[in-house]
Amino acid sequence: MDAFIRLSEKSGYDFALLREVRRINEDQRASFLKIIEDKLWIIKNKTIGVLGLAFKANTDDMRNAPSIDIIKALQHEGAKIKAYDPKAMENAKQVFENVTFCADAYSVAKGSDCLLLLTEWAEFKDLDFKRIARLMKQSIVFDGRNLYKDHNLRDLGFEYFGIGRGNLSGK
Repeated sequence: MDAFIRLSEKSGYDFALLREVRRINEDQRASFLKIIEDKLWIIKNKTIGVLGLAFKANTDDMRNAPSIDIIKALQHEGAKIKAYDPKAMENAKQVFENVTFCADAYSVAKGSDCLLLLTEWAEFKDLDFKRIARLMKQSIVFDGRNLYKDHNLRDLGFEYFGIGRGNLSGK
């Protein structure tokens, strides 16, 4: 996004639409963080599991990935981060400090206070959430990609927050 904005500025074109898209993306990330903070209340020393680090599925591209701002903000608040991405782990290691990189989603879930889904990888669609519930300290999922059906996870005892669905109560 930033590259397109710079390109339009260099060519003398005021591409206000791109700047507005960037602003909306930033607002969505801030709203996502606020929902997490409101639910967990105290972030310090919480273990937060992150599923998906890349900008989008099927790539290892970390440029402008939502995970960057979200993880860094949570770390600033004192969270301990565990993360997994099927393709972007090596690139993510160049971006993040003090993140525990895990071998799979279940390793991320083990001992986590909540899970954040930040990239909609196909392998995340069919996770065994009964197993995940047993591994986690608290059964809380913040779905930043609306990959899951809220009623399915709630039936398994999870508090589910699907971002952008208007069902942010977790009930």
